[in-house]
Amino acid sequence: MASVGVDGLVAALRNPGLQAAVDQHAAAVRETLRASDRAVDLVSLAGYARSVLALLNRHGYTIPEPDAIDWNTANGHVLRLVAICALAETAGLL
Repeated sequence: MASVGVDGLVAALRNPGLQAAVDQHAAAVRETLRASDRAVDLVSLAGYARSVLALLNRHGYTIPEPDAIDWNTANGHVLRLVAICALAETAGLL
């Protein structure tokens, strides 16, 4: 997941539309954590990421390798993972 996050963040720097989508997902992650009385910290973000990956796994999906992702059409799960990485980076956790 880390390489998807890093590659996604780099792609977002180059694509304002992708950056906006990542920002929207980051806001949703922040709101979900705050609604659960959890801080936006490394433990909470890691737990949230594990939940996203577990959901994908239960439905038989996997995260593609970063070089296989078309960042212009990345799905919501990929964007959510990139957003988690963006929040961690913004908070100085990476």
